[in-house]
Amino acid sequence: MSRLALLGGSPVKEKPFPRWPVFGPEEERALLEVLRSGKWGAVDGHRVKEFEKRFAAFQEAEYGVCVVNGTVALEVALRAAGVEPGDEVIVPAYTFIATATSCLAVGARPVFADVDPETMQIDPNDALSKVTEKTRAIIPVHLGGHPVDMDAIGRLAQKQGLFVIEDAAQAHGAVWRERRVGAIGHLGAFSFQSSKNMTAGEGGIVLTNDEQLADAAWSIHNVGRVRQGQWYQHERIGWNLRMTEFQAAVLLCQLERMEELIRLREANAAALSRLLEQLPGVRPLGRDPRVKTHAWHLYLFRYDREAFAGLSKQDFVRALQAEGIPVSPGYVPLNRNRAIRQELAQRFGVEGDGIPPCPVAERASDEEVLWFPQRILLGSPRDLAAVAEAIDKVQRHASDLVRVS
Repeated sequence: MSRLALLGGSPVKEKPFPRWPVFGPEEERALLEVLRSGKWGAVDGHRVKEFEKRFAAFQEAEYGVCVVNGTVALEVALRAAGVEPGDEVIVPAYTFIATATSCLAVGARPVFADVDPETMQIDPNDALSKVTEKTRAIIPVHLGGHPVDMDAIGRLAQKQGLFVIEDAAQAHGAVWRERRVGAIGHLGAFSFQSSKNMTAGEGGIVLTNDEQLADAAWSIHNVGRVRQGQWYQHERIGWNLRMTEFQAAVLLCQLERMEELIRLREANAAALSRLLEQLPGVRPLGRDPRVKTHAWHLYLFRYDREAFAGLSKQDFVRALQAEGIPVSPGYVPLNRNRAIRQELAQRFGVEGDGIPPCPVAERASDEEVLWFPQRILLGSPRDLAAVAEAIDKVQRHASDLVRVS
C-alpha cells in the first residue's frame, strides 16, 4: 500500500503554513481611525496621498498614483503613455492574463514574446524580433519578483523608440542592479491584491519619474480632472479609479513590514533552494547575478518527469498538494489562452499562424515549471524541510501513482 496521501496515506504536513496576509493591531487602529474620521475617500482624506509619496520613495520613484487594482494600474500607464487603438504592445507569453487584457482595454494588440528558459523572464532578443512599425510599448513583467534584464530592455526600447511599462505586480522591493524596479522604465504598475507581498485586499499604483506622465496618470484616474484645476474641469476622458482611504491605511502599515519580510523571504528562498538541490528531478530556476534583491512573490522551480517514474506534472501537483504543500502548475501561456485568442481574431483578424508559438513558455507550462506561493517562504525551517520531505516522498512512491493513473 502506497504511503502517498493522495492514495490514502497520511500527509507530510498537516499544520498549515503561515497565514497570509500578515497583520496586527496597527492595521486595526488605522482602519478605525479612517472609519471615525468620516473621510473615507481619497479626495477628502490624506492617507492615499501619503501612501503615494511613501511607496514611490520606497521604490525610488518620483511620483505615484494610487488606483483600484493592478490591472487598472497597467491600463492607466498605457493610456498615460499614449498607447492607442491599433498600436501593438509586446508582452511576455508567460504571465498573468491582465498584462494582455490591459492592452486590449485601450484597443491595442498584445504581441507575445517568449521567455528566457533559466529565469522565465521576457527574452529581449525574441521581443526585438516582434517589433513592427505599429509597436508602441513593451511591458516587461518581473515574474515572481525576479527583475527582468532591464539593461537589455532599455537598449531595445531606446533603439526602437518604445515606452517601457514595467509590470511589477509581483515585485515589491525587488532590485535590479542598484535600482528598485517600477521606475526604471517610463512607468511601472504594482498590485496590492490579496495574494501579493504587500496587500490591502485590492489596490494598485502607477509609478514614474516623469512629471508629465504622472500628471496624465493622475488625470486619467480622476475622471479627467487636472491638478490645481476646478472640480468640474475635465480636460480629458478619464474614470473614477481612485483608491480608498481604508486601503491606504492598511498599506501604510504593510509598508512598515516590507523590509523585514523581504529579508525573511530571501533567506528562506536560499534555504529552500539548498534543500531542493539535494533532490533529483527538481531544480530551482536560475537567478540573474545582476538581481540584487528578489521579491519572491513566487518560488519557481523545474520538474523532470522522468525522475518521477514518468509521473505527469499535473499528477505531481495533485500528489504534492495532498501532502499539505501548496503548489501551482503555473500559467497557460497567453499565446494559447482561449479568451485572448478569440479577442485577437475578432478585433484584429489575427488567428492561427498569425499568433507565433512561444516554445519555451509552452514547454514550461506543459511539462516543466511549477511554483510555491510566497507564504511558504515566511515559514520556519521545519516548514521548509516539510516541502523537501513531501517532494522526496512523492518521488519514492511515484510509480504507485503512475500505476493507478
